[in-house]
Amino acid sequence: MMKVRPPSAIDIWVLVFPNFLLLDATGPVQVFSTANDEARDAGMPEPYRIRFLAAGGGAVASSSGVRMLADPLPRRHPAGATLIVSGGRVDDLPSADRPADRATLRWVGKAGQAAARCCSVCTGSFVLARAGLLKGRRVITHWADVAALRSEHPDLQVHDDALHIQDGKFYTSAGISAGMDLALSLVEQDLGREKALAVAKRMVLFLKRSGGQRQFSSELMAQSQAEGTSAQLTAWLRPRLHQQVDVAQMAAACALSARTLHRKLRDEVDLTPGELLARLRMEVACGLLEQPGMTVKRAARQSGYGSEYNLRRAFSLQLGVLPSEYQARFA
Repeated sequence: MMKVRPPSAIDIWVLVFPNFLLLDATGPVQVFSTANDEARDAGMPEPYRIRFLAAGGGAVASSSGVRMLADPLPRRHPAGATLIVSGGRVDDLPSADRPADRATLRWVGKAGQAAARCCSVCTGSFVLARAGLLKGRRVITHWADVAALRSEHPDLQVHDDALHIQDGKFYTSAGISAGMDLALSLVEQDLGREKALAVAKRMVLFLKRSGGQRQFSSELMAQSQAEGTSAQLTAWLRPRLHQQVDVAQMAAACALSARTLHRKLRDEVDLTPGELLARLRMEVACGLLEQPGMTVKRAARQSGYGSEYNLRRAFSLQLGVLPSEYQARFA
């Protein structure tokens, strides 16, 4: 069904704080701003009104040193608006441990409830969670902070591979540029696919990128811990990835029954033995494909997949991209 232009402009409220990541805020804003440019060029009203907000307002320094001029947090909560919380280093995010941040988190909690859409970019998901908005919801954050978010908020369903996730009116996105992917999806919701595609073309972006964020992180692929059964099994598997290995051999290597091995891995890394083996092989295959002059055939053989077909199938299932696409991005 074709979408129509909204009858009035949609408010985009972007929350920033000291040491926020610049692109987390400006990337999505540029998407909405470009949608305004497209509308002006077509002789149409601008679909978005954009405001930066911060506790106290004024010039707020990003982690890069560039300052953003922001309005103070308004007393009126943004009914009908889209609230976007930018990210930063986890230690720099608003936290209830700092008295000065508590008012900000209270404001985020109330504003997030009132907003038509409540969004986060990168580690902004921590801020929404700390404000009590995400309990029990499916969320995503930057791949490097997945474990920290799970640890800090065990009540959340933290995913590790999506570029962005919607759960009701709450939207969370992965690292940095994924905020632009999220913003494009919101433009598509508001204005339709044709206008969102025009914005993507103007910004030289994909309307929808292939694959998830796991393709950017070998650490996420392995999902291994520094200690425990998963670490023991990982250390045993790494020199044997080119061999055929079954669950019985893995269990024997850990001096466990197959059933106990399954249970321990589920508890530690939420993977079966076969899934851990698959992730480790994928990690090795990615590393090989990043090397200059490596062929897909050699990478398949050296990582234990045996054939190009098996490697292509594994890439498609685990990363959502082809080996050749991965190689073009990272080699």
